[in-house]
Amino acid sequence: MLARVLEPEVMDTPDDARDYDAMDHSAVNATFAADFLARWDSRGMVLDVGTGTAQIPIELCRRHDSIFVVAVDLAEEMLALARKNVEAAGFTGRIRLTRIDAKGLPYHPGAFGAVVSNSIIHHIPEPTSTFAGMHAVCADGGLIFVRDLFRPPDEDTLRRLVATYAAGCNAHQMQLFADSLRAALTVEEVRELVGRLGYAPETVQATSDRHWTFAAVRPAR
Repeated sequence: MLARVLEPEVMDTPDDARDYDAMDHSAVNATFAADFLARWDSRGMVLDVGTGTAQIPIELCRRHDSIFVVAVDLAEEMLALARKNVEAAGFTGRIRLTRIDAKGLPYHPGAFGAVVSNSIIHHIPEPTSTFAGMHAVCADGGLIFVRDLFRPPDEDTLRRLVATYAAGCNAHQMQLFADSLRAALTVEEVRELVGRLGYAPETVQATSDRHWTFAAVRPAR
């Protein structure tokens, strides 16, 4: 198994934000939204942790007529693009963007009917507090739905994934993807982290050749 190599926690340069937003995440985002909505009971507001350029909340709003999303990120350059994307999509009334650190969510316990997160965990050196925060702000019986990359077992696999899923990207975009794979957790590492909060190992599964998903109903307090 490759050793974990951390990447910058906050992608907050104009080049990072622009190149990330320009990559074709449409299939991944569509799958994320469909998988979440298939499990969600449509109760309460949704919190999106590490929203980036707001591609996930926009996709959710396109697919669900009454969803309301509070979308947070620490990178101001990402949020600047997110504001433009949300306005262009026509969802300024249903997506609220806020600059917040995922390691210290400032919301009351149980404030959200569901908590989602896509591809933020690998940016965080020690994500224990992020998982604990999402667990805390989710309402009893609410859905926590987190998806991210998992670290490949070897360099050959990493190179194959980059060649497959970043084909046609520029050199900076390909490097961003490779760095994210190196910084990602394994399925077993994620299971150990959520296990500290009382979640069973089977709540974390490999759901593609490069993604894990943590999907669980928040137990009553």
